[in-house]
Amino acid sequence: MDSSEFRRRGKEMVDYIADYLEGIEGRAVYPDVEPGYLRPLIPTAAPQEPDAYEDIIKDIEKIIMPGVTHWNSPFFFAYFPTANSYPSMLADMLCGAVSCVGFTWAASPACTELETVMMDWLGKMLKLPEAFLAGRAGEGGGVIQGSASEATLVALLAARTKVIRQLQAASPELTQAAIMEKLVAYTSDQAHSSVERAGLIGAVRFRTIPSDDNFSMRGSALQEALEQDKAAGLIPFFVVATLGTTPCCSFDNLLEVGPICNLEGMWLHIDAAYAGSAFICPEFRNLLNGVEFADSFNFNPHKWLLVNFDCSAMWVKKRTDLTGAFKLDPLYLKHNHQDSGLITDYRHWQIPLGRRFRSLKMWFVFRMYGVKGLQAHIRKHVALSHEFESLVRQDPRFEICTEVILGLVCFRLKGSNQLNETLLQKINSARKIHLVPCHLRDKFVLRFAVCSRTVESAHVQLAWEHIRELASVVLRAEKE
Repeated sequence: MDSSEFRRRGKEMVDYIADYLEGIEGRAVYPDVEPGYLRPLIPTAAPQEPDAYEDIIKDIEKIIMPGVTHWNSPFFFAYFPTANSYPSMLADMLCGAVSCVGFTWAASPACTELETVMMDWLGKMLKLPEAFLAGRAGEGGGVIQGSASEATLVALLAARTKVIRQLQAASPELTQAAIMEKLVAYTSDQAHSSVERAGLIGAVRFRTIPSDDNFSMRGSALQEALEQDKAAGLIPFFVVATLGTTPCCSFDNLLEVGPICNLEGMWLHIDAAYAGSAFICPEFRNLLNGVEFADSFNFNPHKWLLVNFDCSAMWVKKRTDLTGAFKLDPLYLKHNHQDSGLITDYRHWQIPLGRRFRSLKMWFVFRMYGVKGLQAHIRKHVALSHEFESLVRQDPRFEICTEVILGLVCFRLKGSNQLNETLLQKINSARKIHLVPCHLRDKFVLRFAVCSRTVESAHVQLAWEHIRELASVVLRAEKE
């Protein structure tokens, strides 16, 4: 493919993408395929001679689209949003064209410097404490990780390295292995599974703190666990607080947990993967109160801030805590400006070495929407979630299970778990809308997350009517 054909095919692809997104409402949101559907549809090995581009495009609709779950459908109400916008997609095209691998400043100065500035822009939108911003001479700063899972792992590994070095400095006879076997990290019983997974990868034990009636981790419960573990000779070193949990969008109590972490000398990491985007709105910023106690903070613009995946924003108060844990300097990665103090090499802030020019997506989106446009997007979704909540409350057969704060509604039929499992199975089998469940204590609960950029009140109303009709079918069957 030469430049001339690329121009032509590129325009065709933009048209295809625009048509796909404009017509996505007409596609079944969840695919009607069985595992292994794709392998019989394609050859068993790559072609020896080139295939025609036209044939590849035909196969998208024939082979790929039947197996796609359409996350951007206005009838997709599962998980949490996956951000999508035309400015971000255009920036992704440019990112792919530039193809830099920005592991050092020298590898592509604009890639590094734009990321630093965009993370400061975003931090200011959130009104983060100044300590988290790089500015011109700050000790903190932001970095784009691939996911909140990576951010949690990076924070845990940095905290682990920091505490090991502190303890060995005080007691040189201590081996790393002796310290490692006593380290304990903590998180709420509502935290995402990726938090526990970070512990598995980091080879440290995680202790789960029971949440309160509002599914929030409280300071008293954390303090009790710390006292028990210290009495047993263990070393508490790391706490993950969640703002906007995956099951029900609950919020750990930072104003209680934060001071305890600071007093005990434990690293506090905040995971606000979904909810963090809402903090750009003044009316939701109070949910972030207590961030000043944290050592690191992360959320995903690729969930709710119209920046396409992947773009997970992480800030630290002291970037040397990260670079000190991950820094290696082979000769082939050194450059003349690495010790200037004016720039950072992001390879020291993350697990992989290579990194894409992801800050272009933030730059395009922030400039083309503006803060007010992004706030309007968040507010629209929150309003739609409250509209759905109101509809549920009007039907006495259903109950709302947790407070609706942002864009997630947890609800269920009054009755057994089996009844609600049957309802969910019917909903997803019909493929008109898509939902996923959660467990809240001993209850099987349905989650309704407002996700699509294009979702409107009409879609919410249609979804609710569909749920009500299927609920009637399930309830009649139970009586028979």
